[in-house]
Amino acid sequence: MRQFVKLSDIQKKFEAIGVGVGGMTYDDVETIKTFHDKWGISYPLLGDNDGAIVDAWGIRNEEYGEGTFAYGIPHPGVVLISPEGEILAKWAEEGYRTRADWQTVLSQVRDILGAQ
Repeated sequence: MRQFVKLSDIQKKFEAIGVGVGGMTYDDVETIKTFHDKWGISYPLLGDNDGAIVDAWGIRNEEYGEGTFAYGIPHPGVVLISPEGEILAKWAEEGYRTRADWQTVLSQVRDILGAQ
């Protein structure tokens, strides 16, 4: 969940162009709360324990089958969602070690929204 810490570093830049920030993980509520408190995250972290959102967005990492320690883990990524709930863009990475580059995502979000 370290990518959430890095998102905190750039959160204000997203908010400056009118984009709210939130995180989603497949971890349980207690793990989310512990992480949130430990790192002082100032945006919501949402849980997707049953993987419904991961599956709807097509980002489940199929490398880990049912019964494995990481079953349900998504490919790490970023989703830009409109206020109406429409997915405007997705940045998803294969595996679990690679993360989207926040500066690149910010630049592309600015382009999509026509923001300065």
